[in-house]
Amino acid sequence: MNNEKESLAERFLQYFQVVLATSEEDKRAVFEVRYRVYCEEFRYESGENFPDKAEMDEYDDRSLHCLIRHKSSGRAAGCVRLVPASNDITDLLPFEKYCTASVDAAFIESLKSERCEIAEVSRLAVDGAFRRRGGESATRFGEIETMDCSAVEKRTFSLIAISGFLACTALAELSGRSDVFAMMEPFLPRLVKHSGICWQQAGKTIQYHGERALYYIKTQSAVDNMVPDLKVLYLAIYQEIAQTYSAS
Repeated sequence: MNNEKESLAERFLQYFQVVLATSEEDKRAVFEVRYRVYCEEFRYESGENFPDKAEMDEYDDRSLHCLIRHKSSGRAAGCVRLVPASNDITDLLPFEKYCTASVDAAFIESLKSERCEIAEVSRLAVDGAFRRRGGESATRFGEIETMDCSAVEKRTFSLIAISGFLACTALAELSGRSDVFAMMEPFLPRLVKHSGICWQQAGKTIQYHGERALYYIKTQSAVDNMVPDLKVLYLAIYQEIAQTYSAS
């Protein structure tokens, strides 16, 4: 990355905070972002199933949740979770339960991973108010300009999704999960590849909440290969999350 992108990563920390969601208030904010994105905007899930406007599922109680908060407005800008595998082989991860037919079983077997080493990144969501640019349709918060953000600040919005990946990398490190999977739209691995984070496709592309495929990465590979300026952002996120993780 060039100096402009380096300053972009540094500026992100001025405008956003990435935290481990442990309080009921923060978890509620996570579930509400997911409702807005998965139910209202993309309609991957039926909003009728969540009358309290907070999207949740069977994996949330065992997951580690991260919340990305816009500092000046206090709004939840995005979220993501890391789902650790259980030692019980019948207790499946989301991709094992819902997308098993698309998985490259030979590749998974070749990893020879123990269950205690595996986790899945899922429910990455960026609120539409932080994705749309001026001139696009109004969001539930109105036009993005009403948030009174400078052009410099808006340029950092592109790092919200990447910060979610960094947060899950930190959680994987902290929890000792060396092998990480994610069902992702193909553009996401391409997006983070430019930052040195190289996910390997581990299954065929299918229609599941949009076009998605299973991807795999070694946690240490993600940490070792991210470009230097992104490492600065990663270390800041890691330190923020580690304080709460160690106390939980």
